[in-house]
Amino acid sequence: MAPYLLLDGHSLAYRAWFALAETQMATASGQETAAVYGFITMTTRLFNDHRPAGLAVAFDLRAPTFRDAIAVDYKAGRTAAPDTFHAQVELIRQYVRHLGAPVLEVPGFEADDVIATVATELARHGEDVIIVTGDRDEYQLVEDPHIKVLYNRRGVTDYVLYDEAGIEERTGVSPRLYPMYAALRGDTSDNLPGVPGVGEKTAAKLVNQYGDVDELFAHVGDLSPRLRQSLADSEAQVRINLAVMPLVRDVPLEVSIPDDLELGKPDIEALQQLFRLLEVRAAGDRLFEALDTLRTAVTVGAAAAPPEMPGIDLDQLFSTITRPANTAEAVGELQSVASRATEPVVVEPEWAGAPGRSVLLGLGVLTSRSDEESPTWDALYLDGELIAEPEAMDELRRLLSAEGPGYVAHRAKELMRWLAEGYGVDAAGLELDTALGAYLADPSAGQESLESTAHRYGVRVADVDVGAGGEIDTAAQLAMDFDAPANTEEGQASHREPAVVRAAMVAALAPVLRRTLVERGAAELYNDIERPLVRVLAKMEVAGIAVDFEALRDISNELTKTAIELETEVQELAGEPFKVNSTPQLRTILFDRLKLAPSRKTKTGFSTDATALEKLRGQHPIIDSLLRFREVEKLRSTYGEGLLSEVGPDGRIHASFNQTVARTGRLSSDQPNLHNIPVRTEEGRRIRSVFIAPPGSLLCVADYNQIELRVIAHLSADPGLVEAFRMGVDIHNATAARVFAVEPAEVTVAQRSKAKMISYGLAYGLQAFGLSQRLGVPVDEATTILNSYFEAFPAVHAYMERTVVEARIKGYTETLFGRRRLIPDLDAANFRVRQAAERQAMNAGIQGLAADIFKVALVRLDAAVEAGGYRSRIVLQVHDEVILEVPEAERDEVGELAADVMRNAAELDVPLEVNQAWGHSWSEAKS
Repeated sequence: MAPYLLLDGHSLAYRAWFALAETQMATASGQETAAVYGFITMTTRLFNDHRPAGLAVAFDLRAPTFRDAIAVDYKAGRTAAPDTFHAQVELIRQYVRHLGAPVLEVPGFEADDVIATVATELARHGEDVIIVTGDRDEYQLVEDPHIKVLYNRRGVTDYVLYDEAGIEERTGVSPRLYPMYAALRGDTSDNLPGVPGVGEKTAAKLVNQYGDVDELFAHVGDLSPRLRQSLADSEAQVRINLAVMPLVRDVPLEVSIPDDLELGKPDIEALQQLFRLLEVRAAGDRLFEALDTLRTAVTVGAAAAPPEMPGIDLDQLFSTITRPANTAEAVGELQSVASRATEPVVVEPEWAGAPGRSVLLGLGVLTSRSDEESPTWDALYLDGELIAEPEAMDELRRLLSAEGPGYVAHRAKELMRWLAEGYGVDAAGLELDTALGAYLADPSAGQESLESTAHRYGVRVADVDVGAGGEIDTAAQLAMDFDAPANTEEGQASHREPAVVRAAMVAALAPVLRRTLVERGAAELYNDIERPLVRVLAKMEVAGIAVDFEALRDISNELTKTAIELETEVQELAGEPFKVNSTPQLRTILFDRLKLAPSRKTKTGFSTDATALEKLRGQHPIIDSLLRFREVEKLRSTYGEGLLSEVGPDGRIHASFNQTVARTGRLSSDQPNLHNIPVRTEEGRRIRSVFIAPPGSLLCVADYNQIELRVIAHLSADPGLVEAFRMGVDIHNATAARVFAVEPAEVTVAQRSKAKMISYGLAYGLQAFGLSQRLGVPVDEATTILNSYFEAFPAVHAYMERTVVEARIKGYTETLFGRRRLIPDLDAANFRVRQAAERQAMNAGIQGLAADIFKVALVRLDAAVEAGGYRSRIVLQVHDEVILEVPEAERDEVGELAADVMRNAAELDVPLEVNQAWGHSWSEAKS
């Protein structure tokens, strides 16, 4: 499993600056760059050595922390770093943001505390963490087996990696006891004196002998006279040290862990600009090579080398660019493009804000001249206001329609949505979406920018003379004015519009991705499923789903009222008013005033997180009220106010649906995320009740019944599972009967529940430890249950093992529809990394095939509804569930059509069953 890297920004920047200070690195303008150069070098090496899944960098703020109140002279006497160093720290912050990683800084806390909080949370998610720092205080975190410290001893390349055993070997104490060890030894860099005469060995001996400061000072009389006196004289200082040295593990953060830490979307253009500014091009090139290594697809035998692409002659392109000055000229140019295009045209929009949801500033259109020996292009730039004119929009409609020459774009769905929503244009002529093609070639790349995709595939838009010479390879460099007039009859200055620059990058990417899709066996998947799905999703976004605004506002108001009532209730139970959302104030109420027995202590005091509060249930009525308050408050902010803000002027919510995010091929939703509305709670049902059908229509909710289990049965060909599904029996009851060796009629509710958990868990690569966590039983018992399952269904176990072996040979898994998922870590030296890769291999085929089937159903259902001339339309998709808005007169026909299309989306050895329900609201249908 690839680790998450957490970097102590100030510590590493200072060490880089100190190590390289004598080099006097600076730009021609005098900007010193030693610290930045060193930091870039460090991160490049980290990417090469550890291939992280995610990254975050924490920085200290130049302001007091809670430690300054405890230790008055804390860090006093440190030599202040010069302003030139602090200026470089700000550049490092920019560099980190351009990498796509969060910069974490929290007032009142140090970077160490922020790192401790993030590392603790990642470990709770089961993620591996490597903390990169030059501060030994982080040693104390290594008590968790998921966390290691990569300690920077000196310079920019001298590191040592410590796990728990390594910390104990280095210091003589376990990480858990490190704060006491450090308190006795002291830390001169923080101006925290230790006990005179107590060095590392003596400190370790005392810590291991007594294990606690109170115990040590209670037995100080047992020590030698000299040590006894030294400890007695230093007791106050030791206790101060011990108060400030433990790290805080619950710092309030405004990031989602681990989602916001995932590495994969660096801003290549911004990084290149920064490297040019700092004149560190060589360091930048090494970084880009490291990023490419992280994200380059692995094929059989070795990583595929980025293909070399011919540069696009932008001198020619921009010297002949056409810019219509009025509507008539725009119409004429679009007609000309449509008449002479023998190959798909390239279109690339320039947005004022969010793609597809903001004003279109302009559109770049490239047309190739196929009669030339080498590819040449004609460029057209259309101003957004001209495009909006009815006559021009009509010509654009013809160009981008299914009857046009076809078009290529990057993230075409946003342009489709904008055209359909604002002008009723059906841009159905999509031939290639380069973002989608890149995703199918390597799903781990995610939803990346055009610049990142171009860089990953070695595409360069090069050889352009802009007056200073040199290679030009980014949109930022190209989007500038020529110093000299263009070669046009009017002699007007030529502007390098970003839309045309980006279109040139798309044009260079297109042939690479077409070849790659064929080489990866994904061309049919793209043409038959993913490409038509772009239009289906765009139509869903345009349609949106109707909302009962008043009912939603009532729910929001009720949640607000309930939250206020619960807050008052909590305060009454506390015996005094206080800010319930304030952790320090709540801590005072619970543990000082009410004297509740805490479950876990953090650096700033006893924990009040959800896990800790659950352990306090029964001690005092305030806990139940407090937990209920937090639950209601989250619902209020997320699904009360949150959804209200997303309702459009038409009374509908128009969410976005993404097909290039999940590595398994699953669809996701955002703006807002309608996939995560609670399903089983009463509040969740109430929230679903506000999603309605307009008058005269109904919502049809159709979802696959146990599709993942049916996929497992098909892929494994296990006779027991196949027979159970063909007979239509209760699959969980039948599974439990086999696993627990009882008659079907004798299966208990608990046994059925365990069987269900195993069955669904297998779709996610569940193993004994995970099953033990879900069932709340020891690992040994979970292992016995899992073994019983595999004995009952031996072909399932054989399929899981076979999948891993095949993926190890090929380097990827592949679904029946040709969807590949690259699994590069199956031969990793690290056992846990290799084990995680095996779980991915096991579930990739199951999850991927289920996703493929559902996507086929969506595409065919939309096509069938359209071909039948129905007014019904798909308005929402949630996991394996599709929701249609159906006029009541079309209910019978469309209901039968939907069921038939979904059941026949794939031919499996077991039948695909579809549940279908109707209602005036989403909730009514689900009930």
